[in-house]
Order: sequence, then structure tokens, then C-alpha cells
Amino acid sequence: QVQLVESGGGLVQPGGSLRLSCAASGSIFSINVMGWYRQAPGKQRELVATIASGSSTNYADFVKGRFTISRDNAKNTVYLQMNSLKPEDTAVYYCNYRSRTGDYWGQGTQVTVSS
Repeated sequence: QVQLVESGGGLVQPGGSLRLSCAASGSIFSINVMGWYRQAPGKQRELVATIASGSSTNYADFVKGRFTISRDNAKNTVYLQMNSLKPEDTAVYYCNYRSRTGDYWGQGTQVTVSS
């Protein structure tokens, strides 16, 4: 089992920034992919960004140039730096961990972009 604990969500004005963190614990396999997904009300959950243990990254087109995903393998933690936030970025953001041992999700953290 892998446990994921997210933090860093909140309310921010348009154009502002937030940094999300997700710490993984439990049966961590060294080769894994961690990432962030989001779900807005009435919409399906969608990929935001992922980063592999070897540091290769993948971003959704709608966040390229605004969001940066990074990780600290020693801490089993993934970060999402979100800049130039827009109202349409409002959603619950979920952390995800995938490896050969399974696929795990965090509880989600709310990000609200509003003036």
C-alpha cells in the first residue's frame, strides 16, 4: 500500500501562484511515476502533469509554460508549481502514484482561482 498526502491548495486571485505538494509513504517502488490530475465540477478528471522517477515529465497542453512539476526522490515527494493561474484552473487537484505495485490516489486538494 502507498499513502499520499497532499497540501498547498487554497484560494488565489487570477494571475497568482500556488505550490502543491504530495508526499508518498508506504511500499514505495523506486521506479514509479507521480503526477497531478484535476477535476472540476461536472467534468471528468484530467491529467495535469506527470514526472517519472527518472525525471522525465509530461504536461497537458493547457498548463504548458505556466505549471512546473518536480520531485524529490529522497523525500518521495512531488510538487506542482502553478503560476499565472486562471479561473478555469479551479478544481480539486489529485496526486497520483503509479508503479508495478499499483495505482494510488490522494484525497485531493481544492484550488480556487477567483477575484
